[in-house]
Amino acid sequence: MVEIDNIITDEKIENYFERTKEAITIIKNGLPPEKSLLSDVASDFLVMIDCYFEDAKTFIDKGDYINAFASLNYAYGWIDAGARLGIFNVGDDDVRFTLAK
Repeated sequence: MVEIDNIITDEKIENYFERTKEAITIIKNGLPPEKSLLSDVASDFLVMIDCYFEDAKTFIDKGDYINAFASLNYAYGWIDAGARLGIFNVGDDDVRFTLAK
């Protein structure tokens, strides 16, 4: 019989929150130069990432782990898209980011 793991526990949400927070710190250290054409794109991506991350915090504070989890996944989707497109320089870190071609 397959065990179904469909509960977002305190530990799971905290883990996802910390992983996302860590990824945000990394990408903010790998922004394109201000005069680069990608600078504005990076700014747009960061707005979306920060909005979803802040939404997640609000949902966590309300005890709404489902929407917090969803918001963290949306934030990380923007992070991964930016890393994969080369908008954020994350080096060769293919553990935290999706870099495979």
